[in-house]
Amino acid sequence: MTDSEVRALVRLSAILACGDTASLRGAMEECLALATFQGTEEVILQSYLFLGYPAALNAFSLWREVSGREAGEAAPEAWGEWSDRGREVCRKVYGGQYEGLRKNVRALHPDMERWMVVEGYGKVLGRPGLELAVRELCIAALLAVLGAPRQLHSHLRGALNAGAGMDRVEVAMEVAGGLLEEEGRAEVRSVWGQVRERWLQAASKEEGRTDTTDEAEASSAS
Repeated sequence: MTDSEVRALVRLSAILACGDTASLRGAMEECLALATFQGTEEVILQSYLFLGYPAALNAFSLWREVSGREAGEAAPEAWGEWSDRGREVCRKVYGGQYEGLRKNVRALHPDMERWMVVEGYGKVLGRPGLELAVRELCIAALLAVLGAPRQLHSHLRGALNAGAGMDRVEVAMEVAGGLLEEEGRAEVRSVWGQVRERWLQAASKEEGRTDTTDEAEASSAS
């Protein structure tokens, strides 16, 4: 997926959180020009997990008008498959924090834990039609605009875990920051700075372990 397509989808997701119809129309028109129809629909569809049904339904109403295209067929129900897929996708997004996440959410309410995995990650975020890394970038941008720093932190890590790359995360936060006042931008910069620093530290430690292993293997071979 090209950088321009990713940026257009990220901008759409961020603007969905603003509730500004005029800006939303412009973002949708940009997606029509730069992104795929299916990718755009997936960004709107997944927004209901974070913004609720009213916002998603209103966005789809505008999208039908802007795109001039009707809705396609519904995905078949497959709750068992969604459960399996949800565990796989959630584990990929959260990495080593997966078990801790489920435990923490279960302590809040066990149904929330189940819905998070089966509906959130299995039924919605594990769908085909949009790369997981791009989904996570779009979610991070939306959460940045919503002002949800704890969840933003998790999904910034999720984007990196899914393979988004630091450059694209930087762009996503830049897009989201452009929709915020200075206080909001400062918060986003702070959260991303924490995630980036820890990610680089972890990468440096891993590189050090790899170098040590390589040296040991070379010594053994000699």
